[in-house]
Amino acid sequence: MRAGVVAMSENLPLLILFGSQSGNSEDLAVTASKLSSKYGLTPISKGMDEITLADISSNQRILIFCSTWGEGEMPDNAEDLWQAASSDAAPSLEGCHFAVCGLGDTSYDLFCQSGKDWDSWFEKQGANRLVARLDCDVEYEDPAAAFTLEALSKFAAVNSSGVFEEDKVGVLSSEPEPETLEESASDTSGPSADSGDLEAFLSAGDRTLNVFFGSQSGNSEELAAKLAKNASQYGLEGVVHDMDGFDINSMASMKRVAIVCSTWGEGEMPDNAEALWQAAASDGAPRMDGMSFSVLALGDTSYELFCQSGKDWDNRLEELGAKRVAKRVDCDVDYEAPASLWAEEALTMLSATDDSGNLHEGLIDAIRDLVSGGVSAAEGEDGFTLPDLSAGEIEAQLSVFRYDPHEKTSGTDTWLCSLNGHTTLMDALRSIQRTHDGSLCFTDGPPHDPCTALLVNGRVTLPGSTRIDRLSNGRPGPVMLTIEPLPGYDVLRDLCVDFDSLLKKRETASIWHVSRTREAVNSEQGVAIGPMEPSKAAELHAMSNHVGPQAIHSCSDAVAYADSYLGPSVCLDLWVRRCDPRTSDKRISAIDTILAGADTILAETDLAPFGRQPLAGRDIQAALSSARTRALEVNGFNGRHGKHVWWYAWTLKSSGKVNDTVLYRQVLGPLGLLSNLSSGVTARMVTGFTRTGGKMVNDILALVAPPAGLGKMPRQFNKRVDKHHEVVSIFNSLDRRF
Repeated sequence: MRAGVVAMSENLPLLILFGSQSGNSEDLAVTASKLSSKYGLTPISKGMDEITLADISSNQRILIFCSTWGEGEMPDNAEDLWQAASSDAAPSLEGCHFAVCGLGDTSYDLFCQSGKDWDSWFEKQGANRLVARLDCDVEYEDPAAAFTLEALSKFAAVNSSGVFEEDKVGVLSSEPEPETLEESASDTSGPSADSGDLEAFLSAGDRTLNVFFGSQSGNSEELAAKLAKNASQYGLEGVVHDMDGFDINSMASMKRVAIVCSTWGEGEMPDNAEALWQAAASDGAPRMDGMSFSVLALGDTSYELFCQSGKDWDNRLEELGAKRVAKRVDCDVDYEAPASLWAEEALTMLSATDDSGNLHEGLIDAIRDLVSGGVSAAEGEDGFTLPDLSAGEIEAQLSVFRYDPHEKTSGTDTWLCSLNGHTTLMDALRSIQRTHDGSLCFTDGPPHDPCTALLVNGRVTLPGSTRIDRLSNGRPGPVMLTIEPLPGYDVLRDLCVDFDSLLKKRETASIWHVSRTREAVNSEQGVAIGPMEPSKAAELHAMSNHVGPQAIHSCSDAVAYADSYLGPSVCLDLWVRRCDPRTSDKRISAIDTILAGADTILAETDLAPFGRQPLAGRDIQAALSSARTRALEVNGFNGRHGKHVWWYAWTLKSSGKVNDTVLYRQVLGPLGLLSNLSSGVTARMVTGFTRTGGKMVNDILALVAPPAGLGKMPRQFNKRVDKHHEVVSIFNSLDRRF
């Protein structure tokens, strides 16, 4: 064994706790869980609201990821556990080893306070700190990743007796698993993948694969030809048969059969398959007991009898005694990807079937390895080979919002489904609609159509391009999905919404481009074009490169509560036009006037959700922030936000501290600033008196710095600020240090 490498076969449980408000700490916990097995650890990932102090005291290894919320407060899901931990009845943690990663924002006074609190508490209770606490700023990914790897390597060096063996810190090697009882008792009479018999098996007996196609437009014929061509990689000899004129008795004598069949009209067979189907469906059809088969069905979900011809062939062959070795796949009009996955599975299973119809399950993985290792990256038809994106079956619980416009009732229906992990959310909804509840309404369309977007677990999501396994948080149990219509729109029925309101707002704002007259330059081809700096072009592209206005509109927390608000997508389009050097001066002035209105970007109270929404992102968040800053400048910081915002921001800039004491006379504007010199406010700012975590000795400063008031701040400034996110958002535009 290499030096510094540890091999451990004993069970080493690792409790991973996360306290999370926006999901970042939970994401880090999920990542740590996935990496734990590589270090020989058995992860147990829990939210802090899912565990008790007794559970903590019974663990020897504890990894904590905790964010800080507001003014040094615990996130919501950690508050109850922290209150219990702060009590006198907290248990001893001697023999426990821990590491803490805190997430926060350096623009707040109490940076990463929650992580610091947990770190101190574990040490106070007698636990051993394995890794020095890490305090992460908003750019947390890289330092958190390094911290996680270091922590896991040290947790792996804590043996089953709870003793930390420093000389065993390292990366765990993978030891071969002991032979299981099932493996030792398995049938060894068949060919062995490990003994070199695989090659002999793939060349023995009849290795013919008969591929039948029923096609109306040519798609099935094309797929059948490709399947037969790829069959040689699996040790099979592919032969393509047109169903037209083929004898049913000849078909019955075949050992391996793959059928690719489309559906025509209202569930009818394509013309070239009709005669063979009539023979197969008749009472005099021959038995097909020695046949192994699989079916690929092509259709269109807009028809009621979707993929009916393929379903008919699949059921009929089974009725006649044939053995299905790979499940039928039903393809919609975008059939390429699912057809490719079916072909790989069908060829593997048919290849592992001998000419007597026996499926050798022990060879399946070996055949897959042979194909994946034996196909070079340049052997595909277009010069490369696509990776296998399929995933195993998972349990998913889909809680879907329902609304009946006739009865004016709403509620939630829940389905517990077994789905392949690579199944898209759109396909899952289609399956529910097709097999369970035909009244379920949602907007169907291409994978990247923004009109199909839904709210899934609070995030705006494109269901056609989002796999079910990508929506999992990595925790044990079924994938829990809460599916709702997009916010900010009128719901028509269930998950369908009316986008007409957004279209009217776009018309009202007149987001259309009005060009200025510019000096042209001649291209190499002699064509006169208007020039643009590459950096400016890249900036405009970053702001406008998004999924679509329908989805961006719903990324805002404000649109659902402010009907008059034009919405972020309209504001974004206006800002892109304003930043475009091709826009005329008159149009720029008009856009400034629109953006400065009360129903545009100033109505957006918090831009943070855009950075958290995957379909929006930091670029759009930054663009909207710039648009709002411009709107405030145009307004001279008057109107809804008031002059006190301006002067408060300048006070912060002057003092360098966020101190609520300045509110005492701040509303008086510049005169209030001057009066602070004699009121004791300035003195207390300099000496560090704040309402956030100040020591007791600082409170006494009020006694020697009159006449601003004795003791602590007035009650109205010490209690929680209503709409705190709005206040922070405003100051972000002015000062950018919150």
